[in-house]
Amino acid sequence: MDPRTGFPVVGMVGGGQLARMTHQAAVTLGQSLHVLAVSADEPAPLVTPNTTLGHHTDLDALRGFAATVDVLTFDHEHVPTEHLRALVADGVEVRPGPDALVHAQDKLVMRRKLADLDLPVPAFVEVTAADDLVSFGDAHGWPCVLKAARGGYDGRGVWMVADATEAATLVPELLAAGTPLLAEEKVDMRRELAALVARSPFGQGGCWPLVETVQVDGICVEVLAPAPDVSAEQSEAAQDLALRIANELGVVGVMAVELFDTPGGLVVNELAMRPHNSGHWTIEGARTSQFEQHLRAVLDYPLGATDPVAPAVVMANVLGAPTAPTMAVDERLHHLYARYRDANAHFYGKQERPGRKVGHVTLLGDSLPELRTRAKLAAHWLSHAEWLDGHEIH
Repeated sequence: MDPRTGFPVVGMVGGGQLARMTHQAAVTLGQSLHVLAVSADEPAPLVTPNTTLGHHTDLDALRGFAATVDVLTFDHEHVPTEHLRALVADGVEVRPGPDALVHAQDKLVMRRKLADLDLPVPAFVEVTAADDLVSFGDAHGWPCVLKAARGGYDGRGVWMVADATEAATLVPELLAAGTPLLAEEKVDMRRELAALVARSPFGQGGCWPLVETVQVDGICVEVLAPAPDVSAEQSEAAQDLALRIANELGVVGVMAVELFDTPGGLVVNELAMRPHNSGHWTIEGARTSQFEQHLRAVLDYPLGATDPVAPAVVMANVLGAPTAPTMAVDERLHHLYARYRDANAHFYGKQERPGRKVGHVTLLGDSLPELRTRAKLAAHWLSHAEWLDGHEIH
C-alpha cells in the first residue's frame, strides 16, 4: 500500500510501451504503478517516476521488486516460469499466475491444453528432429508452419517450410541453437481476428467487440473495431470462446485471443495475457480501456464497461520507415494535428528504426472505409514525413 495515497501498488514487470500506457491509466485510477525495467531509456521509465532497474530473468531482482508492491503483473511474457513459481511460493500475488501465464509463454503447452479442451486449433506436433516435421508435412500437406515454442513475436520465431528438403536443413540448425519447436498445419484463413477479454480473481469477465487485425510481413499494421462483415452471432461466439479460455486457464487480467477466420469457422492462433496491440483502440474507442481494465482486474476491482463510444474505430501502428525522415517527430505531429484535428496519436519514446512499432494513431467515426484511409495516411505521415493522398497504400 502506498502510504501517500492509500491505494495499493501494482508492480509491472517490463518497461515497454504497454507499461507506459498502463501508467497513464493508473494515474486516472489514483494508483501507483511501479515498473521493473531493464534500462532507464525504455518507454515506461521515461514517464513513470516509480521505476526499479533490474532484469526479468534475475530472481533476486524480481524478489526485491515484488517486496515493494501489492500485486505483480506483466507487460511481456518473458519472465521464466520457474521464477514466477518461486515468487508464488514466497507469497507474492502474481496475476496472471504462472499456471495460466505458461500458456502464453509456451505455444506447445497452449496447443496441448486447448486441444484437450476440444477447442479449435490447427493440427500440430512437437518437433524434436527433422523427421518429426517431415512426417507431419507429408501427413498434413506442405508448406508447414514451424514455430519457436517460446519467444517470438511480430513474425519472429515463425518459419514457413516449403518441403522435406528445407525441413532437413532448417530444423537441425534451430534445435542446435536451443530453440524448442512445434509444427502446425498452414491454415486456410480469410483474415485474422482478435477477441480481447478481461477476467478478475472474483471471476467477473468482460469483453470488447471482436476486431480484425491486418498483418503485413507478420506485423500488425491496423486494427478495425468492430470487425467488419461479422454477424452478431459470430462475434458473440468469438467472445464466448475467449471467455471460456480465460476461465479454463484461470487468467487474471486482460487476455487477447488471436484467431484465424477460416471457411470452417474460427481457429485459435495465439494467446497473450496482458494488454495487447489489438486493444490499443480502446484508449479512445471504448468506455474502459484495456489498460484501465487490466489494473481493475489484477486489483480485483469491479470491471468497467467495454462498450465502444463510436460506430467505428481504426487504430494504425506507426512503424519506423526504411530511412528515418529528416523532419523531427515533433514537427510531424504538428502537421498531423493541423490536417486531422480528430486524430489521437500515441508515441512510445522509442528510437526509430525500420519496421519498429514506435507509436500508433486512432480515429473514431461512422464510416470504416473513410477512417481506414485517413488512419493509414496519418500513420504513414508520422513514420515517413510524406503524404500519400491519391495513392494506394499497402
